[in-house]
Amino acid sequence: MAAPQITAPRFDVDRWQARLDELRAAHHVPAATLAVLAGGTVHELASGVLHRGTGVPATPGSVFLAGSLAKAYTATLVMQLVDAGELDLDAPVVGVLPEFGTPDPEATGKITIRQLLSHTGGVTNDFQYDSGRGDDCLAKYVAAAREVAPACPPGTAFSYGSLGYAVLGRLIEVRTGQTWDRALKDRLFSPLGLEHSMTLPEEALRFRAAMGHIGGPGQDPEPAPAWDLMPRSAGPYGRVIVSAGDVARFAKMHLDGGVAEDGTRVLSAASVAAMQRREVDSPDKWTMSADAWGLGWTLHDWNGVFGFGHDGSAVSQHSYLRVIPQTGVAIVLLTNGGDVARLYTDLFAELLAELTGARTPAPFAPPANPPEVDLAPLLGSYRRAGVITTISRGDTGARIRYEFVDGLKDVSPPLEAELVPLSPTVFAAPFNLGGETYSPVVFSTLVDGTPCVYVFMRATPKAA
Repeated sequence: MAAPQITAPRFDVDRWQARLDELRAAHHVPAATLAVLAGGTVHELASGVLHRGTGVPATPGSVFLAGSLAKAYTATLVMQLVDAGELDLDAPVVGVLPEFGTPDPEATGKITIRQLLSHTGGVTNDFQYDSGRGDDCLAKYVAAAREVAPACPPGTAFSYGSLGYAVLGRLIEVRTGQTWDRALKDRLFSPLGLEHSMTLPEEALRFRAAMGHIGGPGQDPEPAPAWDLMPRSAGPYGRVIVSAGDVARFAKMHLDGGVAEDGTRVLSAASVAAMQRREVDSPDKWTMSADAWGLGWTLHDWNGVFGFGHDGSAVSQHSYLRVIPQTGVAIVLLTNGGDVARLYTDLFAELLAELTGARTPAPFAPPANPPEVDLAPLLGSYRRAGVITTISRGDTGARIRYEFVDGLKDVSPPLEAELVPLSPTVFAAPFNLGGETYSPVVFSTLVDGTPCVYVFMRATPKAA
């Protein structure tokens, strides 16, 4: 039985506008928009400038690249098809989408729709393939992905995988007869009245659009050299262009049991509940503050207060969504560079405490006195398609080298850092990405006992 809903306190717009302005400036974030759903009303706030070169101010209706937040929208479309009897969550994907495949026929036959939704299908996150701008871009992507080896056997581990969501996007196309972009518009954006939500860059020209910014910590960042680097096929896993208010209205539909503001049923109550049901625990509980994963949602447990949501990143634009069903509260933050992680941590800790009573965990960081750890079982090379992670002995302890290889070799120079232990299996790497001081590196095992390491929530099995 669902927990009884508790009425959230009144949202003081003026006070939170002042706090947003203060924290945004302190953390060198050029622009931030905030939407808070409380008491059934969506409150929208904006602060800063969308582009430091032009000085265009952010407004509540400004749109941002929301990155992986797109996965929650794709998952919702999949669940609509489950409601309609068009899909079975536990059916092998290849039975619905014969063109789907991997180099391992046995793995191909086992991967289910549920596993792709919950990141347990074993497919990789790191297959970036530009299949063009045509309406056939997802069909071409899925065909090319047949040559990409799984990161780990299906069903053996949680491993964050964008490739799986591109496959789900193509599956939506096959079942609806529409492109993923059109299906999203017709089946979600329009019924929910989301007028500041879109998927294609040219559609964003109708609105004030945020530009990403890049720079080191503690300084005002400069505009990025490009607005959007992702191909069209990235849409189902990595591109929705949205306002914070529209994200809050999307979340409200999930809070309201699948019903739109005008009473239109968009998703069944059963599917809403299924998406929030725990499918798999998360070994990395810090990168998205996720204790576990449902079907498309990250799941959170803050001292007994349940929540769900998702994060996203795209060319230094970052998005955060947290939803607390018990109080009917949803909080959305969209940003365009700077120390966004600190802004999120500070602002959401205060908002969630006041509106929901939730106490969020402290930012991920090593202890003042790190424990002694036996490194011998952890040393070696870990490999999946496109990435080699090497753990070696450094000057003061373990050292990590995270290297893109094969088709990804030009994505980024190798990331290298000394690891600081928090426990025998959890380490902090000062990669300094997105304003975060430390990134978690987590050692675990697959279901079959194979050692693996998690970096950025991706499981990489030990090779040597």
